Amino acid sequence: MAIPFPKKKVSRAIALEELAILERAYPQAETALAFATPYELLIAVILSAQCTDERVNKTTPALFAKYPTPQALARARPGDVENLIKSCGFFRMKTKNIMAAARDLVANFGGEVPREREALESLAGVGRKTASVVMAVAFSQAAFAVDTHVFRVAHRLGLTLGKTPRDVEADVTKLVPKEKWRFAHHWLILHGRQICKAPTPLCDRCPVAEICPTPKIMRAVRTAADRSRPSGAGAATRRPARSSSKAKKR
Repeated sequence: MAIPFPKKKVSRAIALEELAILERAYPQAETALAFATPYELLIAVILSAQCTDERVNKTTPALFAKYPTPQALARARPGDVENLIKSCGFFRMKTKNIMAAARDLVANFGGEVPREREALESLAGVGRKTASVVMAVAFSQAAFAVDTHVFRVAHRLGLTLGKTPRDVEADVTKLVPKEKWRFAHHWLILHGRQICKAPTPLCDRCPVAEICPTPKIMRAVRTAADRSRPSGAGAATRRPARSSSKAKKR
């Protein structure tokens, strides 16, 4: 069942209340990715594309044990890296990306992960979202990352009508104090994983349901689905009862 996004944004007052509820609901909001250094976080975020954090966390210990530094990963044999990260999916492309990023770190930044957005985005395989995660999580900077969960939840809450991640980022960061940007990403992503799921949100368990526009949309979609269902459909497909004489022969 496809759930359309709201066609208009909620008022600023409602948006602020929604975000305040999420902040209270997820007070320990932080990344689920396991890492010990900015280098490890950077590689883990690249690997997390179209892959769960849980799977990445099962993969990276062996990867970092063998390649604990950008220098080591830059010198690796691609086939060896592929074997270590295969379970993360798209392993050939991800191998190219993490090895190229490691080479860029060594060649351009002395093997250290830079703190600045422009420098981070100059690394192979690193876009705005990955750079924002590294800035926010590794360096506690004011950055707001938009992944698929954040994009979906922000729309369902009526915080944005943005067509692109940059549009969503701009709308949400206007509502959140700058010092909380790095936490707000996690409020939305955790809510997306636990409650506001794709394709169907669990509105009956949602702490924001009373003021969120999506439960009303959900009810309308279900009503339309019920009306379009042919009456007596179940009876039409029911097999006729056998005669008693045949039943005795079975």
